[in-house]
Amino acid sequence: MEELAARPPWQGVRLLVFDLDGTLINSCGDIIDSANATLRELGRPALPGEVIASYVGNGAPVLVERVLARSNGHASDDPAAAAALRSGEEYRRALAEFLRIYDRNKLARTRLYPEVESTLRRFHSHYRLAVLTNKPERMSREILCGLGIAELFARIYGGDSFPTKKPDPEGLLRICAELEIRPDAALMVGDSAVDIRAGENAGCHTCALSYGMGTATLAEVTAELRLDAFAELLKYLDPF
Repeated sequence: MEELAARPPWQGVRLLVFDLDGTLINSCGDIIDSANATLRELGRPALPGEVIASYVGNGAPVLVERVLARSNGHASDDPAAAAALRSGEEYRRALAEFLRIYDRNKLARTRLYPEVESTLRRFHSHYRLAVLTNKPERMSREILCGLGIAELFARIYGGDSFPTKKPDPEGLLRICAELEIRPDAALMVGDSAVDIRAGENAGCHTCALSYGMGTATLAEVTAELRLDAFAELLKYLDPF
């Protein structure tokens, strides 16, 4: 565990907002399996799991775009290639196929990370809790219900809940407004630069977790806290 800044008093935090994939749940296997099943439906060879996992965090449209670009031999960050790919029929078919396959298999191997449930239940009596993910909202709710923790969250919003996705602050600011909590009394917790930038853009405190799927991007940002395990949050936010 590495503390990167001393901005809080953490005692002022009243709202904890969590990313989903790579933060609360290890969904890597189901996402990889669904992406490779999509490629097989298109007659394309499978990609290495670590490559697909590195594309998680910006929502299914970006994931599918990057998977297809890689299978076509293009750089995943080439804007011109991405624009051309997104305008094609193959991309539309691939996105629909991925969402269909993943929706069917989203709880096949997905599990909560260690100590997530016990930590959230300890927080629940003292803090407002919310989830803000770039995964579709319905799927996110069904996953959290299937894992038995949906009732802990005052709000669950996804990448299709608002016109924008993280790192845009719209979702975080909406959660704060609906729960009547100032952004500077909220903490955004996630495993990627997308989450930390969303928190910064909204004026919230930020916490980066080092164990998720988006951790390679954390070198791009400086979170106020950087933790190696979910339960380490209790060292800063334990209400008891």
